[in-house]
Amino acid sequence: MAHRFFVTAIGTDSGKTVFSAILCEALKADYWKPIQAGLPGDTDSVRTLVSNKKSKFHEEGIKLKTPASPHAAGKKEEVEVSLQRIELPETNNHLIIEGAGGVLVPLNDQENVIDIARRVNAEVIVVSNLYLGSINHTLLTLDWLSQNEIPVRGIVFNGDPNPESQEIILQRSGLEELLHIYTEEKITKKEIKKYAERIREKI
Repeated sequence: MAHRFFVTAIGTDSGKTVFSAILCEALKADYWKPIQAGLPGDTDSVRTLVSNKKSKFHEEGIKLKTPASPHAAGKKEEVEVSLQRIELPETNNHLIIEGAGGVLVPLNDQENVIDIARRVNAEVIVVSNLYLGSINHTLLTLDWLSQNEIPVRGIVFNGDPNPESQEIILQRSGLEELLHIYTEEKITKKEIKKYAERIREKI
C-alpha cells in the first residue's frame, strides 16, 4: 500500500525540504509541492538531494514568485490561491507532500495550508527545529492537529540536541520521534542517504 505523507513544521525554515528529501530517498517516493511561494523552488532543491531513480518530482500546483504566505503572495500577484485549484498528481507510488510554512499559514481568507492534507487524505509528519521557544510552538501545533482530528504519524527534530525539550514534547504529545536531523556542515546526497537509512525502518 502506498503511503501519502504531508510534511509540515512549526514555522518557516524548520527543515521541511531536507526532511522531504530524506523521506523520498527512504521510500523511493514521489515528491509534490502543492504551493510554491518564492524562488528558487523547493522541488528543485529536493531533486538535487535525492539519489534514487524511482522518485518523480511533480509540478507544483500553484507557483508564486513572492516569498510570503500564499494568501499575501496571491493577492500581490493577482493569482487565485484556493484548495479548488490544487489537484493531487496521479501516481501509484508513495507520495511526499511538502507544505508551506506551518499548519495555519493562510491560503486565502478562509483556508489554511493544513487543509491541503485533509483534502488529499494524507498523514501528517511535523518537523520541529530546536530553538528557544520551540516547545510552545511545537505543542501548540500538535494540539491544534489533535483537536481537529488530523492524523499525525510522528515528529522529526531538527538541530542540535536539546534532551529536555525533546522529552517534554514527546511526553505531552504521546507521539513517536521518527528522526533527529543534526546540524550538518553541508547537506548533500550523502547526508540524505544516511538519514534515509535511519528512518526507513520506522515508516
